[in-house]
Amino acid sequence: MHCPFCVAIDTKVIDSRLVSEGTQVRRRRECAECGERFNTYETAELTMPHVIKSDGSRVAFDEKKLRTGLDKALEKRPVSIEVVDDLVNHVKAKMRALGEREISSQQLGEWIMDELRNVDEVAYVRFASVYRSFQDIDEFSEVIKKLQNRAQLKRKH
Repeated sequence: MHCPFCVAIDTKVIDSRLVSEGTQVRRRRECAECGERFNTYETAELTMPHVIKSDGSRVAFDEKKLRTGLDKALEKRPVSIEVVDDLVNHVKAKMRALGEREISSQQLGEWIMDELRNVDEVAYVRFASVYRSFQDIDEFSEVIKKLQNRAQLKRKH
């Protein structure tokens, strides 16, 4: 691995740790020439299923698009980057566990909403409003009522 500071070829690993629930290895490296330290991340390269959009077209799964949608839903919410990373990893693990070469955008959206509901209810409503294309205030009210009922059931147990 080249040093990102001086471009020397010789760097050594001084520490390795599992991160992101064991789906990544973080390596702490040190340059033999300039002494600078930096991190690298290693992940398994796995083929993700293609996404079948509502119009029937098929596109490659785009993690960046997923993160962009989550970032918009979670804007100004008290949710750490680590929690977002875990959420993305959970969704990707479900996709791989499905064992299919394709997944509907509807199924993918439902999984994302399930994860968001457990992380931040405001972000869940934001995401659902875009994903389900809410047309009026009644649709917002319906989702909020379901969340309130869910919260009441949790309190009873």
